[in-house]
Amino acid sequence: MFNKNKNCSYLETEFSCKRDGLTIRGTEYRPLSPQGEKLPIAIVSHGFMAFQDTVRHYAKAFAEMGYLSYCFDFSGGCVVKGKSDGKTTDMSVLTEVRDLEAVMEYARSQDGADTEKITLMGCSQGGFVSALAAVKLENNVSELVLFYPALCIPDDARAGRMMFAKFDPNNIPDIVKCGPMKLGRRYVEDVIGMDPFEEISGFSGDVLIVHGSSDKIVDVSYSQRAYESYREKRTEADGTVTLRIIENAGHGFSKKEDETALEYLKNFAK
Repeated sequence: MFNKNKNCSYLETEFSCKRDGLTIRGTEYRPLSPQGEKLPIAIVSHGFMAFQDTVRHYAKAFAEMGYLSYCFDFSGGCVVKGKSDGKTTDMSVLTEVRDLEAVMEYARSQDGADTEKITLMGCSQGGFVSALAAVKLENNVSELVLFYPALCIPDDARAGRMMFAKFDPNNIPDIVKCGPMKLGRRYVEDVIGMDPFEEISGFSGDVLIVHGSSDKIVDVSYSQRAYESYREKRTEADGTVTLRIIENAGHGFSKKEDETALEYLKNFAK
């Protein structure tokens, strides 16, 4: 697919890359910039049981701000409509970190990409994944944007309740039924011993966290604690950490709440 945005501000093109023999498929949004101009990169990651369409408007917003931006389907991370290879029973937060690494490597290899200016953005589980990847890839990541990041996942695993799934955390089954999605035991095993705040706090670039005060899936306290964890390890030479709470917003934003979130994003990106 190759489309020109009707406002003529960016070109939309499908892309693919590989991770461990699996094909990851997504969409690139390339601003119509002067030839030879280096473009900062933005990669946007969707949440649990979602797919790239749910975060596409964020990737488009980055493109409109002059970023070479990407969204994609995680391998085994979508219930329906996902275009990437992979089984849901093979997916975990850590396999999604590797997916994101592969997409970033692809983005860095593209013509006109500014490999020293990379923003990772993620929503819900995609936020947790982006935060973990930012630490692992810190030399290549300059900014991190987290919308209602699902930092509760390790606690939920230890409690034996993850979204729609219930299980014995001391006797994890091979298949964990989570509503319409079947997960493998690795989904639980990869996080059950993890301290998410310790894992993510090593990132020293600029961070924006946006969360709803009435989130019933990921309590806002997880983002508040993440904010403090990032700040605790900062020096004067490190980037800024900003937490924005949208009053009465839940997990995922309404149209009006999303307008507010996008304003926070645009101000941060500037």
